[in-house]
Amino acid sequence: MRKLLCALALLCVGALAHAAIDTYDFDSEDQRQRFYQISSELRCPLCQNQNIADSNAPIATDLRGEVYRLLDEGRTDKEIVEHMVARYGEFVRYRPVLTVETMVLWFAPAVFLLAGFVILLVMVRRRQKALNNAQASELDEQERERLQALLEKKTRDD
Repeated sequence: MRKLLCALALLCVGALAHAAIDTYDFDSEDQRQRFYQISSELRCPLCQNQNIADSNAPIATDLRGEVYRLLDEGRTDKEIVEHMVARYGEFVRYRPVLTVETMVLWFAPAVFLLAGFVILLVMVRRRQKALNNAQASELDEQERERLQALLEKKTRDD
């Protein structure tokens, strides 16, 4: 049992030692902040639920290197993001911009919520109207007597 635990520990340490660590030399603290800001706004194409700053996927490592290279060339944040969008598509952004194509993404939840509320309101009003009509159309005394007579005749025939 002890040998198994030691082997498992060595395997874990070996896996951690094999992990790559990105090291970049920035010209200024501002450039470092811009790098981390841009890296946190771009989605990893492989992981899909992580940004490239947090992902350990090889493509995320490549994208971080590309962001560093573009920053080093003096590109603006907007130019870097546009470069990544041109290369990987709008999906690479965590917050898609508002365009005709993305309006559905931005407004569909609110439209569906509003439609559900309207449908619920219509259903409640119809039910209330049906209850009011049922109460208003109660049988008068003569109709009740006739109904009772029909029911009694039905039970005698059976």
